[in-house]
Amino acid sequence: MGWHRELLIGFDLETTGTDPREARIVTAAVIEVADGERRGHRAWLADPGIPIPAGATAVHGITDARAAAEGSPPDRVADAVAEALTGYWRAGVPVVAYNAPFDLTLLAAELRRHRLPSLAERLGGAPVGPVIDPLTVDRAVDRYRKGSRRLSAVCAEYGVALEEAHDASADALAAARLARAIALRHPKVAALGPAALHERQIAWAAERAADFQAYLRRKGERGAVVDGGWPLHAEAA
Repeated sequence: MGWHRELLIGFDLETTGTDPREARIVTAAVIEVADGERRGHRAWLADPGIPIPAGATAVHGITDARAAAEGSPPDRVADAVAEALTGYWRAGVPVVAYNAPFDLTLLAAELRRHRLPSLAERLGGAPVGPVIDPLTVDRAVDRYRKGSRRLSAVCAEYGVALEEAHDASADALAAARLARAIALRHPKVAALGPAALHERQIAWAAERAADFQAYLRRKGERGAVVDGGWPLHAEAA
């Protein structure tokens, strides 16, 4: 039947910033999707413990006041999200995250910050995964397509509805549906099992990072280093 017609777990974080090593979780969502249909939904709002910059609030709509009034402690949110994801991985169910290294690296940093067990520790030392990252897959299967690779643009390319961009639940649902849509368009992707596709994405991400690093150095940035770690950045793995 193919992994894209079976249970997928959409995952997304909305955060205080764009550096996954320093930013904090504000909202998180984990969505169960089977053959494109939503089956289950868990969402969290955190009080991140630091001020939410105005620029971040402009993106996801969460203010300091709302986070303080309605949010849970950040360690509880990070722990609950990590337990949810690792529970699916232990069952062999793929987690779908658009630009997975950002969300998973940020989650890993939050776990370290609060002295909680890492993702790998929760998996008994096994590697994190399987993960499906529609951004990584789309870049590999349609490398030369022009235009933006933002979630909204790639959803439009594959005919996937994204009703509320930068809402964690909406983005998580769209990511899972997008993974399915990519597989439907590209049978070679659909034919891979989740574990094999996970391994392919490691290679694709490393190749793209190496190419971009070489490009930057040719342009004069001799010390440029592009982290090709996937599904977490190398320093977070």
